[in-house]
Amino acid sequence: MKMHSVESRFIAIVIGALLVFVAPLFVLFLILSSDRVARERLQNTEVLLEANVQALGKPLWDFDKDSIDQIVAALQADTDISYVHVRDTSDVIDISRPAVSPDPDDARSIVKTDILYKAADGIKKVGTAEIWIRKAGLFSRFSKDEVSIFAIFFFAVATLFTAAIIGNRITIIRPLMRLTAAIEATRRLGSRHHVDWTSNDEMGALAHNFNEMQSKLEREENELKLAHARATDIYNLTPAMLFSIDAENRITAVSDYWLTATGYRREQVIGQSFTDFVEEDSRAAYRKRHETSDSGICEVTVRFRCADTSVIDVLILETGAAASSSRQALSLSVMTDVTDLKEAETRNHRQAITDHLTGLLNRQGFETVLDELIGDVDALGQQLACLFVDLDRFKWINDNLGHASGDDVLCQVAMRLRRQLRTNDVIARLGGDEFAILLSAPNARQLAMDVSDRLVASLRAPLIVNGAELNVSASIGIAVYPDHAATAACLLQKSDMAMYARKRSGKNGVQLFDNNMVDIARKRLETEQFIDQGLRDDWFTAHLQPIVSLANGRVAGFEALMRLHHPEHGILPPAEIIGIAEENGSIGRIGDCILSKSIASLAVISKLYGLGDTYLAVNFSPLQFEPALPARIATLLLENGITPARIVVEITEAVLMLDNPVVRDVLDALSDLGCRIALDDFGTGYSSLSYLNRFPVDIVKIDQSFTRSLSSDQPDVRRKSRMLVEGIRTISHQMGCAVVAEGIETMEQWDILQGMKIEFGQGYLLSKPLPLDALLEKLDEFAIPDGPEHRAMAS
Repeated sequence: MKMHSVESRFIAIVIGALLVFVAPLFVLFLILSSDRVARERLQNTEVLLEANVQALGKPLWDFDKDSIDQIVAALQADTDISYVHVRDTSDVIDISRPAVSPDPDDARSIVKTDILYKAADGIKKVGTAEIWIRKAGLFSRFSKDEVSIFAIFFFAVATLFTAAIIGNRITIIRPLMRLTAAIEATRRLGSRHHVDWTSNDEMGALAHNFNEMQSKLEREENELKLAHARATDIYNLTPAMLFSIDAENRITAVSDYWLTATGYRREQVIGQSFTDFVEEDSRAAYRKRHETSDSGICEVTVRFRCADTSVIDVLILETGAAASSSRQALSLSVMTDVTDLKEAETRNHRQAITDHLTGLLNRQGFETVLDELIGDVDALGQQLACLFVDLDRFKWINDNLGHASGDDVLCQVAMRLRRQLRTNDVIARLGGDEFAILLSAPNARQLAMDVSDRLVASLRAPLIVNGAELNVSASIGIAVYPDHAATAACLLQKSDMAMYARKRSGKNGVQLFDNNMVDIARKRLETEQFIDQGLRDDWFTAHLQPIVSLANGRVAGFEALMRLHHPEHGILPPAEIIGIAEENGSIGRIGDCILSKSIASLAVISKLYGLGDTYLAVNFSPLQFEPALPARIATLLLENGITPARIVVEITEAVLMLDNPVVRDVLDALSDLGCRIALDDFGTGYSSLSYLNRFPVDIVKIDQSFTRSLSSDQPDVRRKSRMLVEGIRTISHQMGCAVVAEGIETMEQWDILQGMKIEFGQGYLLSKPLPLDALLEKLDEFAIPDGPEHRAMAS
């Protein structure tokens, strides 16, 4: 039978108590009893010995051997005597029983005594007697009664011990065994087993309490199972990819939706490191996800590999709680497939950095790539060249052929430019007709010059737009990093400067940046600032130059010319002001200012005697021809009391070359208003004669270059110039147009023009452009008709 530990300990305690308390008392009792019995037996033996020894006196005296043998036999018959030896003093009698003496070690004691005989003459020693007393065992010393008492004692102890064992087995071990069996069954089977024991003692109370505890735990387990089942159902039914991991990033749980979305089986992923399912290039970001978490919820986007080896982009939101004394560490992550979103972001980013028309990079994409290439060439020790390409006369294409044709031109130009570049070269459309190209190489400067020449050559062949051939050229500026610029922005800016320098030098070519362009750009910026401040502080004035009749010298009109009078720098070059104003769009405001002031000046001059019918010629930039221009002029004329016939709108062939319907409508409206149209710088452009027929031109102005050539030192030049001027006069007169010669500086030129029947002229010989006050004084020198003092009319 298997001995249980509780029972073993109980038996050990009982045995220990017997050994510690009962056994010593029993041993002490045995010792004391044995000593008592030994003393009693010794005393009896001594008495017997003394009685028998004295009985041997007479037989020894009489040498009665038979009597001696009987007495010795009687002594030896005693159970406590093991050996008897009797002899007389004369050594006649020597009797031993038994004949051979035993081992002296077996004798407890040896008693020797003299045998005396009381004779007539006194007590005589007749012999000696030696008796060996036998060693006795522990229990041999006791009598049967004592042994019976000992047996009864042992039986009582054994009975008590057995009763204790049986009582312990019945009252303690059995219920404990049932309790143990119930606990073991609960452990092995998982269900709550009860103890089948009923009693009114402590074991009964223990069993009762255990059964109640089992019932309570069973109820709680059922509730926990129900809650766990509900939580598991919610976990699995949630339409999101849920998973949990432990502190070592091992997957501890995944939802059904997670398995469905990824294609894995649950046994394939539980216990595996989540990092194993993340693509190599995303693992570092996943491991560092907690570093950017401030609120306890970390967020990271990684590339996840599914069971079918496909890769998806997933957004992971992870939250958790650290382990504590009352709970284990908790973790819950939500994985969302953002592949479509990432693709959309990539597509949007690509669209954001791509020009939708040409498919090239746009400005934003170009600047991003430029920053990256700056770092790359620094690492490789190379150079980076930036080519700024701007098409020439592209605005004319848009205005005259339409934006659809312009877009077609841009696409064809982009294709031609791309074909001249290497695969790794970068090309972008910055906006409008501006392109930029990046070339990286150890000697990027020479490469840029070679590529630019090829780009210019590639545009020489006509473009086919709507079935018609169209010639397009480009101006290219080049700047090189790090020779010309230290930053990406500076590199682009300086290539732009170089392009504008090429534009100013005649367009259709290549210009490498040099430091002088910085001074030009700085001066340009300064001029732009002067223009802005001049418009704010009223620095712009209208200077008037007289236009006189070459026949009699009388003033016929005035040309209004723009001047910017800086308080410190004086009069700034007007051509430079106009060029910059047309580029930055401020020419419209300047034109309105000059138009208003010049008409006001004409109103003052009209009060002078003989000048009431003089006209005012005003130059207009192509950018000023807006539909509202006729109404604006009409308003100013009405405010100043000037008739429209006294206003001449001067335009250049560049305006007419645009062949813009808006420009044509504005010119027609001005003509209908009563204003006259003058064609300035006639003969210097293209197809000038056709303009006289197509547009409502009233006055033709001969360019000053022809006027100067009339008095040239070279006879051939003088002859050809006279022929040209005479041809212009003849054609103009036949078209019903008056003729004005510009740039008259000598009397010789005056006389020649007068002889050619040119009606009007202007130039420094007559007067340079003057502000109103100076002009009023200058007018005294011109011939005027007879009449009252004209100065009084100017008051």
